[in-house]
Amino acid sequence: MSYFDGSGRVPTGFAKVLYLNWPLVVLVVAVSVTGFLMLYSVAGGSYDPWARAQMIRFGVGFVAMFVIAFIHIRVWRRVTPIVYIFSVILLIVVYFFGTEGMGAQRWINLGFMQLQPSEVMKVALIMALAMYYDWLPREKVSRPFWVAVPLLLTLVPMALVLIQPDLGTAILLAAGGGVVMFLAGVSLWYFGAALAVAGGLVAAVFISRGTSWQLLKDYQYRRIDTFLDPSLDPLGAGYHITQSKIALGSGGLSGRGFMQGPQSRLNFLPEKQTDFIFTTFAEEFGFVGSISLLAIYTAIVVFAVVSAINNRDRFGALLTGGLGATFFFFFAVNMAMVMGLVPVVGVPLPLVSYGGTAMLVLLGAFGLIQSAHIHRPR
Repeated sequence: MSYFDGSGRVPTGFAKVLYLNWPLVVLVVAVSVTGFLMLYSVAGGSYDPWARAQMIRFGVGFVAMFVIAFIHIRVWRRVTPIVYIFSVILLIVVYFFGTEGMGAQRWINLGFMQLQPSEVMKVALIMALAMYYDWLPREKVSRPFWVAVPLLLTLVPMALVLIQPDLGTAILLAAGGGVVMFLAGVSLWYFGAALAVAGGLVAAVFISRGTSWQLLKDYQYRRIDTFLDPSLDPLGAGYHITQSKIALGSGGLSGRGFMQGPQSRLNFLPEKQTDFIFTTFAEEFGFVGSISLLAIYTAIVVFAVVSAINNRDRFGALLTGGLGATFFFFFAVNMAMVMGLVPVVGVPLPLVSYGGTAMLVLLGAFGLIQSAHIHRPR
């Protein structure tokens, strides 16, 4: 008997292995292995302190990805409200009891790892919006009241993330939520209004600087100044992006070679294991290597989009499309950030940068994409 009430049968038991999106699995492994190599490189040819821990987390997350994939997508739909509410609670907990690092309070110390709830929320929000539009009749999608509900679902976690503060994650939440609303068929007039509001907020950010109602932290304004003119403070706020551009340029066409990048080897690159790891990669493997990595990332997004298009289950299609778009924003913002095309907002390179929560959450997200792919109506 079909789980989809006659719309098409789905595989059961071991047959689910055959219906996995195996090219997507291979691409995810390829990117993750690249991350291991880079973490080994930035540590000076040592598995510690980053590569070994990242490999262990990947092993755990990789197994979890398959477990999540083999559970029916309708089960994940039913537990979505719990996942979303739990994620909001975690964001509230981190506000009161979270640990602080680098001027932000974003983590919960679990003893064996530092949990970053905002990473969990990136997936929870997409799940919540996909479930909402799966439930909502299509003729109501663009009516004002029914548009206000997903806006509230998006704005609540955004506000909790902004007070940490974590502007980069807040932007990714807004972008991911907007993509799901767009895919669900919300009128483009709402997106036009949103862009107008965003323009007004940008203006308010600059106007509020130095006032009692300043909207951003001082270090965030320095990041904007640095983005506009890194030479204003080349040894201070502009140091990160200046060294990043030097490393990117020194890689040339084919790179300096594995573990041969002078900027990273001589510790000129800050945060070389997290936000700026792409600059190390570009320095060692050059333009050819960078384009190859970008091609793999693009292929992952393409496979996700194709899977979403071919999925006749509305929840699965919206979930896959939203998670694929979130992954795209993840690597696009990081690469643009380290190249000086957008301000530095603290977004890591997915599956490559060091980070336990980000790695586990991303692999869990790919598990959901696989679940939607395996159990789609046939």
